[in-house]
Amino acid sequence: MNITLLPADKYIVMNKTILTEQDRKNIVSFYEPIIGSNAVSLYFTLWRDLDRYAFVSTDYSHHHLMTLLKSNLETIKIARKTLEAVGLLKTYYEEGEPNNYVYELYSPMTPKEFFANPIFNVVLYNNIGAREYELLKEEFRTVPFSLKDYQEITSSFDEVFKSSSDSVSFEAIGREVLPLTMQDQVDFDLLVSSLPKGLVTEKTFPKRMKELINNLAFVYNLDTLKMCEIVRLCINEKGAIDKEELRIQTRKYYQYNHQGKLPTLIYRTQPEYLKDPSGDTSKKGRIIEVFENTSPYDFLKSKYNTGMPTSRDLRLLEYLLVDVELKPAVVNVLIDYVLKKNNNKLNSSFVETIAGQWKRMNIQTAKDAMIVAEKEHKKMINKLNKVSNKPVSSEVPVWFDEKIEKESMTEEETLELESMLNKYKN
Repeated sequence: MNITLLPADKYIVMNKTILTEQDRKNIVSFYEPIIGSNAVSLYFTLWRDLDRYAFVSTDYSHHHLMTLLKSNLETIKIARKTLEAVGLLKTYYEEGEPNNYVYELYSPMTPKEFFANPIFNVVLYNNIGAREYELLKEEFRTVPFSLKDYQEITSSFDEVFKSSSDSVSFEAIGREVLPLTMQDQVDFDLLVSSLPKGLVTEKTFPKRMKELINNLAFVYNLDTLKMCEIVRLCINEKGAIDKEELRIQTRKYYQYNHQGKLPTLIYRTQPEYLKDPSGDTSKKGRIIEVFENTSPYDFLKSKYNTGMPTSRDLRLLEYLLVDVELKPAVVNVLIDYVLKKNNNKLNSSFVETIAGQWKRMNIQTAKDAMIVAEKEHKKMINKLNKVSNKPVSSEVPVWFDEKIEKESMTEEETLELESMLNKYKN
């Protein structure tokens, strides 16, 4: 429904779960790298609205949210939809004067549930990189303890309590996590018809199994017939599908067709929480926006007048994103800088040297990468000038020019910049 949200529209928050301080930590650790700070701030603000009211808040206007979050209604609406998409919120609407909303809060997944989820698990890995992902897994890893030599002596309920006719019944709120919902990625009628008739039974595709197949198809970008090939390998003689085997075979299928790689990062853009929030509309600000909203693959592709990036260049991209764990926008700045300085050649050793330096400096945003690139370039030019005793010329990216932030650019300079921006957007 396309409903116009107004500041005067009312809302109440309903608590559908038990929320704890551990949930707060889980949201920051697992969800924020995926959904960004705006959505997390909205969730915590709605949670705060419940602080004094255990299950149902008093009514508030959306102007209240605008004031607390220092955001406009469109930003709040996008944040709300993001929370809905990841299963942290349900929204109900009633038309009126003003309109009324009910926001139901749900628990985040536990670390164990999150790492077992075939979509969130992969997306988190892609967004934070291998090193941070492993550190996070280590932080939430449970320490195994063997009870082999122990005998359980736990008392049962009826051993401790006696029945009484004076019992009081009540409805208690429990922990509730929303399942992740999405449109079908797989045509299950086609999938069933493509499998041998004697192989499929009524128990082959229960609801949970269909959800898992859909999720795996989404993460690994596989169509129905490809999923059919994989499912065929995982059905046992009783017509049941082994869930773990399905996960393993899907991963193997993808790796076999992608030179051993898991879902690649080269097609992803900068995470929302690392984008420049300033809304800078200067020409340099527009270049930063291009760096942030273009995937490294598309950015590199825009540098080729015709054809596609070479396999060598794509492996270099994957090295920067997977091994060095640079962020996508930082990789774009690095590509632009190296190509301009190195006569349109991506020299691996040169790229790796800069990438290592930027990683050690913890450069995570396009703006920071641009600043450090310019500083290092000036430092190098000063050194060369001292050695040669005469000015050294060097071609540099257009964003080195401070004049692009001013209105004093000539018409020729403006045309050159506009041409560059258009090329990036191809």
